[in-house]
Amino acid sequence: MQLILALSKTSSSCKTAALCATLIFFLCSLTPLPLFGQLSTLDHLAEPGFWPSQPGTSRSDYVGSDACASCHAAKAASQKNTPMAQNAKHAGDSAILHSHPEMRFAIGPYHYEIKTNARHSVYTVTDGTRTLTANLLWAFGIGRAGQSYLFKRDDGKFYEARVTYFDTLKTIGFTPARDLASPKDIEEAMFRPVGAAEVARCFGCHTTASTIAGQFEEEKLLLGVTCEACHGAGAKHVASAQAQLLAGMTDEPGAIFNPAKLNPADSVDFCGACHSTWWDVKLSAVKGVSTARSQPYRLEGSKCWGKGDARLTCMACHDPHNPLQTDASDYDGVCAACHVKAGEQKTADHPGEPCPANTKNCVSCHMEKVYVPEMHYKFTDHRIRIVRPNEAFPE
Repeated sequence: MQLILALSKTSSSCKTAALCATLIFFLCSLTPLPLFGQLSTLDHLAEPGFWPSQPGTSRSDYVGSDACASCHAAKAASQKNTPMAQNAKHAGDSAILHSHPEMRFAIGPYHYEIKTNARHSVYTVTDGTRTLTANLLWAFGIGRAGQSYLFKRDDGKFYEARVTYFDTLKTIGFTPARDLASPKDIEEAMFRPVGAAEVARCFGCHTTASTIAGQFEEEKLLLGVTCEACHGAGAKHVASAQAQLLAGMTDEPGAIFNPAKLNPADSVDFCGACHSTWWDVKLSAVKGVSTARSQPYRLEGSKCWGKGDARLTCMACHDPHNPLQTDASDYDGVCAACHVKAGEQKTADHPGEPCPANTKNCVSCHMEKVYVPEMHYKFTDHRIRIVRPNEAFPE
């Protein structure tokens, strides 16, 4: 993501726009994939209006999920159990750390350890001569694939631990893309400094209302991705709803963002604000199986995506208010929205061929699980296709 980081630090909006335009022109000349209006997350954030991970303007604009629950009780209750809602915790509240009280990892002279007790998790690195320790402060990720950690040093700044917990390993290993075979010293072996801009982006996708009026507010942020992370600050909406209730009106109250009304391309980019849009991946120069972690990017490479189809967006398959469905059969109905059954004729509304092999568990064949080495985990590849034995990973 180096290029994206560089762009985010550019002070002149005109300079940024010109550079983006040049890059887009260059990349368009290299790829045959039609783009149909997709943008990078930085481009979306530069547009007027709400977009996920956008900094807030005032703390008083946010009301919290309990206020949302007063009218949307079922959705609010269910959303609290989603991976998004639980993907950021204070390290002291991490069930993973408490269920793995001693985790170790070693490479060369460096030995890594995380020991957890009732009060805190202590991160230690030693090279046999020097030893550094730190109390972990933040845990990112629910642990289905892994969980990574941030801590602070005496300077009060954030640092990323060089190790991450991986569920398949049941212990720690190098944080993805942070492996170092020969660090210059024990400090580099232990951590990577995280600058203020990156801190804002990390917390912007793992928590809600973490940056207000350009200031990161660690003590006041809302844990996890809550209602207002995807719908925008809710104070005006709540006030509008209450006013309409008092007036006996039944119209949908305004002053809130509804992602369900986005066109297909923008809908996928909306989720891509944290899961990486097509352009986010292209500008980052990530290649190969590592792109399987970027579901919006892979989805838009599917033949059936075409120019964009509302039946094939992220939210068409995954209700963000409900826990993730993990059975292959859970998605058969989505496939049937486009594909006809054997013996039926295709129509304009159902242009998909019938599957000659099976009529259920479609994704088990057409969305293969791809092993991503740095994650020690198999991700579902969202590039929908006929998967052929021994074929190279399609870019």
